[in-house]
Amino acid sequence: MRRIVFATAATIALAACGGNSSADADGDGEITMEEAAAKTGDIVKPQPGQYRATVEFVDVEMPDAPQQVQDMMRGMFDRGPQSHEFCLTQEEADQGFEEMARQAQDGGSDCTFEKFDADGGSIDAIMNCSAEGEGEARMTLTGTGSATSSNMTMVMDARGPDGQSMKMTMKSSQERIGDCDA
Repeated sequence: MRRIVFATAATIALAACGGNSSADADGDGEITMEEAAAKTGDIVKPQPGQYRATVEFVDVEMPDAPQQVQDMMRGMFDRGPQSHEFCLTQEEADQGFEEMARQAQDGGSDCTFEKFDADGGSIDAIMNCSAEGEGEARMTLTGTGSATSSNMTMVMDARGPDGQSMKMTMKSSQERIGDCDA
């Protein structure tokens, strides 16, 4: 599942902006990570700088999990939003969203989009991922973004290799807060 979550994070970053042409470039009815990245790649690239990323777990349902595991997951919600800061270098910004999508795929996840609408700084997408031995997930992503910020809501319906299911809702935001420290 960690690979699937990483692919989702790359997709959230990838979705900062987009054009209105079809993302399914080869017309096969499946939108790959590369096709989605290419749709946004020429429109906007993230600005380099210091960023604050915040993730908030909104809800989790794990009907098949033992009560102890459910309680542990719900404990994540009690901590409130979690933030960290990172520096996006000029070199990383120049690579743009296409490189992030390639790295996500190199992580071992097989992700494609069922839907990818990114236009005017907003996104409405459905991504399906699977990772051998780790399960599969269907994620609905909605939100807005620009070259310096994004706000996304993700609802993930996941099923592990043992058949256990989980539905999780989380919100994430990234905001450029200045230049990187030297």
